[in-house]
Amino acid sequence: MGLFERYLSVWVGLCIVAGVLLGAWIPGSFQWIARLEYAQVNLVVAVFIWIMIYPMMVNVDFASLKDVGKKPKGLCITLVVNWLIKPFSMAALGILFFEHIFAGLVEPETAREYIAGMILLGVAPCTAMVFVWSQLVRGDANYTLVQVSINDIIMVFAFAPLAALLLGVTDIVVPWETLLLSVVLYVVIPLAAGYFTRKLLDRGGNHQEITDFTARLKPFSVMGLLATVVLLFGFQAQTIIDEPLVIVLIAVPLMIQSYGIFAIAYGWAYLWRVPFDTAAPAALIGTSNFFELAVAVAIGLFGLNSGAALATVVGVLVEVPVMLSLVAFANRTRHRFA
Repeated sequence: MGLFERYLSVWVGLCIVAGVLLGAWIPGSFQWIARLEYAQVNLVVAVFIWIMIYPMMVNVDFASLKDVGKKPKGLCITLVVNWLIKPFSMAALGILFFEHIFAGLVEPETAREYIAGMILLGVAPCTAMVFVWSQLVRGDANYTLVQVSINDIIMVFAFAPLAALLLGVTDIVVPWETLLLSVVLYVVIPLAAGYFTRKLLDRGGNHQEITDFTARLKPFSVMGLLATVVLLFGFQAQTIIDEPLVIVLIAVPLMIQSYGIFAIAYGWAYLWRVPFDTAAPAALIGTSNFFELAVAVAIGLFGLNSGAALATVVGVLVEVPVMLSLVAFANRTRHRFA
């Protein structure tokens, strides 16, 4: 591991602080960047995420994708956790904390909006950042691609019914532009670029050129992650400064949900003797969220300044530090897997 990877959690911590300070110091600059979006997808953040994902896409061996079906366990874990456990556990935690444990700290109407935002996060499994977490644990790139692709297909059909069921409303409007644009930006384009890059590098059948190329790109991938962290925390700097207690209250159940879901998926994979390079990405996919979709739906249903929108934004703020801690844990326990 290089300097960047070895101390990644330190750099992320510094970037969180830098993002909040810069967002408070030069809010106009961050507001201008925040306006560079289409269908709730910020184009600057999309570029940085693309930089993170591209090296992993170069590692996808299309010839071996046909063999993924021979290892169904990891895919089974991902789908069961994402669609049969995670949405319902998120709803249960939201109700437990905001209708009971934190009942005296939050107005009932606001509490219901926070719960709604958490539910929207729970029914939106991640599309983009999963590739980054998988790369950091040296996961199977081919398998991760298949897991994410099948999740995206299911999300097209299951997101609205699940959200409607858990929110108790029937007029869920799925922002199709956000959903489709995110899939194109975070999966289709980097996958196509990775495919053509791999073909270009591997014309002589020398896989070493691919290895050397992705190794040279790795620092840029990490810098893309750090730049994304600065922007995300810079966008929400004023909210963090103005409402620190609310941020903490929402973050508590979100963190419990993240660590709990990871424990279920990772423990299941261990007991089922799933290889580490499939088990770790399967657990990480179940843990992370598709926050662009959740934020877009929360704004559409409850409004820009609603508690639901704030809860989805806190999900963004919590995700990167939590996921990095889980990546570190997975890497430390790698030797326990067959």
